Amino acid sequence: MESQFYTTLTEKSLKNEMLSREECLTILTDSTIDRLSLLNAAYHVRHTYFKNDVSIHIINNAKNGHCPEDCKYCVQGQSASTEIADYPMKSDEEILEEAKQAHESGAFRYCMVFSGRGPSKKRVERLSRLIANIKSTYPIEVCLSPGLINDLDAESLKSAGLDRLNHNLNTSETHYNKICSTHTYEDRKNTLNSAKKAGISICSGLIVGMGESNDDICEVLSELHTLKAASIPVNFFIPLQGTALSQVVNPISSLTPDYCLRVLCLARFLNPKSEIRIAAGRELHLRSLQAFGLYPANSLFMDGYLNSLGNSQHHTLEMIKDLGFTIKSDMDLSQLLNKTQKTHSEPNSLELKDEEKLRPKQCQPC
Repeated sequence: MESQFYTTLTEKSLKNEMLSREECLTILTDSTIDRLSLLNAAYHVRHTYFKNDVSIHIINNAKNGHCPEDCKYCVQGQSASTEIADYPMKSDEEILEEAKQAHESGAFRYCMVFSGRGPSKKRVERLSRLIANIKSTYPIEVCLSPGLINDLDAESLKSAGLDRLNHNLNTSETHYNKICSTHTYEDRKNTLNSAKKAGISICSGLIVGMGESNDDICEVLSELHTLKAASIPVNFFIPLQGTALSQVVNPISSLTPDYCLRVLCLARFLNPKSEIRIAAGRELHLRSLQAFGLYPANSLFMDGYLNSLGNSQHHTLEMIKDLGFTIKSDMDLSQLLNKTQKTHSEPNSLELKDEEKLRPKQCQPC
C-alpha cells in the first residue's frame, strides 16, 4: 500500500470527513496494509485530540440476570443456558462503595450497568438519587447503562447530574435481527436520541465477531459518526459457554490481533473526536498486541467486564506506563501501580466472574 493512502486517511479524519466505503473496506481487508503505517496514521488523529491520555473506566454490574431480552451474545439473555449469579439491583450502599473504589483505583469514569429491558419510573427516581449522591461525593464522571429509556427518563437522569448514557448499537441495522428479536435497532437509536435531546453525552459501541460482514462493521461505525457518539466501546465477542451465539459463531479464528487493530483504527478514522475504548475481549483477541490498541484508542476498561474477567488492574496500569502514556485521573499512576502490586494476578479472560466478583461484600475490594 502506497504511503499516500495513510496520509489521506489522516487528513480526511482530521477534517471530520467520512471515509468512502471502499476506503473502510481496504482498512479491514487489504493484505498489503502495513500495520505500523496504519497505526501511525490513526495515532496522529488520536494524539491531535487526546494527546497520550488514557481514560480508565471501571464497570459495575449493578443488576445481573433476570433479563427478558434474547440478545444471543449475552449470558444474561433469556436464550442463554449459562449458570450465572442472578441478583436484583444492588443496595445503594454497595453501589456507593464501588464508586469510591473506582475513584481510588484511578478511574476517570464509573459505569453502572443494569440488565433488563429498561427501568421503571421508580427505578429512574432511585437512580437519579444515586447519581446525585455519587457526583456530590467523588470527583468522578458517571455513566449509566439502564436499557431502553424515553425522553422523560433522560431528562430526570440529566437533572441528577448524569454525565453519559451508554446504549450500544452492537451491530449494523442490517445484521441486528440475527442477534436479537425482543427489541429493534430502532429502539436502541431512540434511546440514544432521547439522551441527546436531554443534553446527556452518549456512549454507544459495537461487538465485533458475531457473524457480521465487514460491510456491517463499516455501517455501524459510520452510524456512530452520524450520531456523534462521544464514546465508542469496541467489544470483541467472547464466546462464553451457554450463549446462543457461541453455538453458531466461533470468533477465535477470525478475530486475529491484526484484524482487531484494523477495526480500532477504522473506528478512530471515522470518529476522530470520540473516545474510542478497547472493551471486552481485548485480552483474548488482541493477546500480545494489546498495547498497540492504545495507539488508535484512548480508553479502556479495567478490572474486567460485565460477566467475564480481564487482566489485573496492575497489568493494565503497567501497560499504560510502559507505553509512556498517562491516565486521565486525579490519582498518580506510580502510586496506583505500587498499590496494585500487592494483589497482582492474571485471570483467564474466558472465565465467568463468580458471584463474589460480581457482587462483592460491602466495603470489600471489588
